[in-house]
Amino acid sequence: MVTVKSILADMRNAFRAAGLDTPELDARLLVEAALGVTQTDLLTKADQEITRAQETALEAMTLRRLQREPVSRILGMRSFWKADFKISPATLDPRADSETLIEAVLSHVDKKSPLTILDLGTGTGCLLLSLLQELPLATGTGIDISAEAIGIAQQNASSLGLASRAIFMTIDWKEINDVKSFDIVISNPPYITLPEIATLEPEVREYDPITALSGGADGLDCYRDIAALLPRLLAPEGMVFLEIGATQGDAVKGIGGKAGLSVLQTLTDLAGHDRCLVARWMKA
Repeated sequence: MVTVKSILADMRNAFRAAGLDTPELDARLLVEAALGVTQTDLLTKADQEITRAQETALEAMTLRRLQREPVSRILGMRSFWKADFKISPATLDPRADSETLIEAVLSHVDKKSPLTILDLGTGTGCLLLSLLQELPLATGTGIDISAEAIGIAQQNASSLGLASRAIFMTIDWKEINDVKSFDIVISNPPYITLPEIATLEPEVREYDPITALSGGADGLDCYRDIAALLPRLLAPEGMVFLEIGATQGDAVKGIGGKAGLSVLQTLTDLAGHDRCLVARWMKA
């Protein structure tokens, strides 16, 4: 007889033997999802027998995780900021470090102001939609080169009740021409260098879309593109918030400075690494 307790233990042991970083957490999240139970249920229903269909589903999930597919991708969902976001193979899997950008924006704006926000490379829409949750009078536009990613962002906007305040468009940001100016531009652009990509964990290297990771030979290509766009995108004294790699602060400051940005601050993530650059556009 296969019980909740026994399948949980089998999965945990398999993940531990494979050297996964969080075997207990991974097993728990997958069992909860497959069985439709809560963490409390895992204790109170530990001896309950599971069905053959449930066992088969969990065996498939276990195999996928042993192949280093992230739990979030197996479940098709990632928790970010204050909501759950649908993800797909076309979108970056949001990480907690990116919440630094949300904190940065909220610390620099008037939450009661009718701000306009542009999200370059929106992916799941998690950055833009998280900000719209916090800024009730704000509206936003998210763009991405991937039509599938835009479809996911639109679904997330609808599920969060934000579809009326968020527009998503499939477009390469280098092809932006006639657009209105925005009070705020945000982006978590690709910034991994080509040599670094091969060294990433399999969960990232093999499952995040390469277009959402690669920033070119030095990791800075997208920052150069964004800097060139800012004169057309930002309103006078508008602000830009960019996620950056841990060692890229000085380089991105230099790129922004040449484009006419006044860099105000660099914020660190929970690990103490540079993560978000804050700048203001001072138009003549």
